[in-house]
Amino acid sequence: MGDLKKWVDQDWVRIGSDGNIKGSCGTSKDTKNPDRCLPRSKAQSLSKSERAATARKKKASKKKVVKNTKAAEVQKMSKGGVIARGCGAVMSNRRKRTQGSVVKL
Repeated sequence: MGDLKKWVDQDWVRIGSDGNIKGSCGTSKDTKNPDRCLPRSKAQSLSKSERAATARKKKASKKKVVKNTKAAEVQKMSKGGVIARGCGAVMSNRRKRTQGSVVKL
């Protein structure tokens, strides 16, 4: 099974600002500033204070995509690469569009 498939099939959960696991990822009522999501195995491996720190960082930023804290970083690929958000690492021959310009990867 490929690394991307494993990443997609993980059980992702929401982390609240208090450090508690709140439920399944994608069930946050606040769509403009959603809770932090992590794979359940990673969330359970962190202490409650580490989960709270990464969740507070996400909430404070008010952005959709916010880098995890060092303790909460997830999923390295087996060959040393990192699975990036989106599919640029998998589909490098595609073009990426950013604000009207085209950048060839």
